[in-house]
Amino acid sequence: MTTSAETALPQVLLAHHLKTLKLPTFLREYDKLAQLCAAEGVDHPRYLLRLAELELIERERRTVERRIREARFPAVKSLDSFDFTAIPSLNKMLVLDLARCDYITRRENVIALGNSGTGKTHTALALGLAACQHGFSVGFTTAAGLVSQMMEARDEKRLLKLQSQIQAYKLLIIDELGYVPLSPTGAELLFEAFSQRYERGSTIVTSNLPFDEWTSVFGSERLTGALLDRLTHHVHILEMNGESYRLAHSKARRRKAASPGSTTPPDIINPDTGEIITP
Repeated sequence: MTTSAETALPQVLLAHHLKTLKLPTFLREYDKLAQLCAAEGVDHPRYLLRLAELELIERERRTVERRIREARFPAVKSLDSFDFTAIPSLNKMLVLDLARCDYITRRENVIALGNSGTGKTHTALALGLAACQHGFSVGFTTAAGLVSQMMEARDEKRLLKLQSQIQAYKLLIIDELGYVPLSPTGAELLFEAFSQRYERGSTIVTSNLPFDEWTSVFGSERLTGALLDRLTHHVHILEMNGESYRLAHSKARRRKAASPGSTTPPDIINPDTGEIITP
């Protein structure tokens, strides 16, 4: 006569083995799927195939989530939530083509230029998300933040290690170039970061300044010229001039709030950054 302990032993051993093999989806789904396949008359090979597919799908989902965490995006944005109609100057077909990530395989760069609030960061984040989903390692930083990290690393004798990390990204996103002027040392360090990635990895840069004003950031025509020569050798340029998203949103909300019977609360402005915060 089979005891309950003998009946339970195979399940206990199976759970142990699946944990050891790091197959959590197998462990979670095998019994439920077995019952479903039995009811449908599915044979053992197809049952195992379904289990393997579930494990692979779950593993890829976790891998993408890990890439997104490691990228350190300030927010997760996708092109699905981007309003292309608000920026007529932007080439939508080019952006959608870039989302396929072939430019990363070719080690090409992307530069998004335009005035503040036109969606440059949103576009860069969306392309970064697409890269994570396509299996590429991604890093996100602001220009000022990257310079600060490199100067601190230089002072602590670990600059080479940081530079190796920067070079290792298949896609590096450098946001807000031009918002803060750089010191001569900072400009040289940032130039070196760009140079080390030249034809080795893709870089996305967003800037509120046209190319002819980049000298005001780097403080040297020679350095700026050498940088642009490398950045624009293999590049896709996104023109993103237009009315600020945030300003247009604020105006629309104020018009709605002013209409009779409206219950829409007014916008709140962050006094430190000028960012419009939707209540």
